[in-house]
Amino acid sequence: MSGEASTPGASPRAPRPGTQKSSGSVTKKGDRGAKEKPVLVLPPVGEEEPKNPEEYQCTGVLETDFAELCTRSGYTDFPKVVTRPRPHPAFVPSASMSEKPAQDDQRLSASCSLNSLESKYVFFRPTIQVELEPEDKWVKEIYIRGWRVEERILGIFSKCLPPLSQLQAINLWKVGLTDKTLSTFIALLPLCAPTLRKVSLEGNPLPEQSYHKLMAADSPIAHLSLRNNNIDDHGAQLLGQALSTLRSCNRTLVSLNLAFNHIGDAGAGYIADGLRLNRALLWLSLAHNRIQDQGALKLAEVLRPFELTHTEVVERRRLLLEKGTQERSRSPSSSRPGDSKTDREKNLLLQVNSAALAEKTDKTQTTKTPKGLSKKKEKSGGESVRKEEKSGSGQSPTQGTPKKEDPTKSGKGKVTIPEQKTSKGKGPKTGNKEKRSFLLESEHLGQSLAYSWSPKHLVAEATETVSPLLEPVEHHNGKVFVPGNKVLLHLNLLRNRITEVGLEGFLATVQYQAQFSKSKSPSKGPVGLLRLSLAKNCFSPRCPAYATIQELMLPRAPVTKAKPREEETT
Repeated sequence: MSGEASTPGASPRAPRPGTQKSSGSVTKKGDRGAKEKPVLVLPPVGEEEPKNPEEYQCTGVLETDFAELCTRSGYTDFPKVVTRPRPHPAFVPSASMSEKPAQDDQRLSASCSLNSLESKYVFFRPTIQVELEPEDKWVKEIYIRGWRVEERILGIFSKCLPPLSQLQAINLWKVGLTDKTLSTFIALLPLCAPTLRKVSLEGNPLPEQSYHKLMAADSPIAHLSLRNNNIDDHGAQLLGQALSTLRSCNRTLVSLNLAFNHIGDAGAGYIADGLRLNRALLWLSLAHNRIQDQGALKLAEVLRPFELTHTEVVERRRLLLEKGTQERSRSPSSSRPGDSKTDREKNLLLQVNSAALAEKTDKTQTTKTPKGLSKKKEKSGGESVRKEEKSGSGQSPTQGTPKKEDPTKSGKGKVTIPEQKTSKGKGPKTGNKEKRSFLLESEHLGQSLAYSWSPKHLVAEATETVSPLLEPVEHHNGKVFVPGNKVLLHLNLLRNRITEVGLEGFLATVQYQAQFSKSKSPSKGPVGLLRLSLAKNCFSPRCPAYATIQELMLPRAPVTKAKPREEETT
């Protein structure tokens, strides 16, 4: 009966000619279905143009470009580009956020606002959130949260992100990155605008922990956040090597966030090794890790004068000889006219590399002229280090201690004065002045470039900075000590496993840096940590060492420094 009842209802539509041509033997109800099928299958139009994304010219509007490239690539359902929502001071009904709000939803949103069930669904829907410039409405930051970013999506980003001339940051939170897609993402960064300096990859654990590739020498990233990525000691080792090694150093990264990972004592030691020769990183967070006393002591050690290893001493000697040859090739033509004199001076400077008498005569000359006593003592001290590097390239640094005391023993060096004057002949003063000139440039003027106080100068002048191994050194008990890392301004070790033993190491560091800052004005270079977070560790907040650290760090904090300055101006 059901079939008979359906035929009368369909009989008025039967005489249509189009249905009879389509199928004569099929029922009339089937004809209607056959007529509707082509309309539903027509979307192969999206499959006709999957080979044409390269022909599309991006307009610089991310919403339009991303949608068009996804359509050309064969995507039918893809995330939309929306403006990142901002919290409002007052509760706003969720009806403004939804397209078709119901009356019950309006009643619920009036009380719950952004916490309503509907707004939660909207929040977790896959989108590309963008933050715009307030005036020009250019895309400034991109936020992608909670949906998988595949290789094809990164290929689309490689075409629609470069036209964004004001892009400053990319934030990827739990997007399912792999080591392969990370390499694709890193290759995309140089294509973007030079204003892109911040990258955040949080909640993306990788099996090979290849995050160090983001800190390559040619990387434009200045601010990098790697929170909650399950980075262990092996990953910390790769990151520490990316910060600095004996022959290479990252000169662009300013801040590094490694909080909420699995870094232990060994990993903290690798990070400390990376800070030995790095003079660009200003901000470091190791909060919520597994660092104990041994790792804390290694971090505290590099922030005050530390001993150079044998390989570092050998590398220091090599750098001094290399810098000396460069300065000798420049100084004769600019300091003294005349070909005969310059040739003679070049020969004399070449002999100075292997001769030890020149340093002794310079030291004795400092005792004879009381007017420039202080300046020449500094020069003679630099030349004594120079002599150590030249005379014993393959020997231990223990030779530096007696030679540093030679300026006080001026009586021994007076015997060599007439011999040195007769050997130099017409140009004794020229050779000494030129040698002192390039030593001063390498020891003092180079440090002013390396210790540019502004973070912008640190990044911009990074290519011109000298190696930390060329910093003025001190000799104690046959060991060579460098001043340590005073560029790092912020260190966060919140919620680790540090006890009072590790706390003593940071107390010694803070005491040294506080004493050092009193003798040096901030305009002349960095003075060390301005903020040190050690709370929520395995020691009592009333511990005497912790209380002393808090007292020493209080006047160094930027907030407390600004108040006395305001009082002075008023």
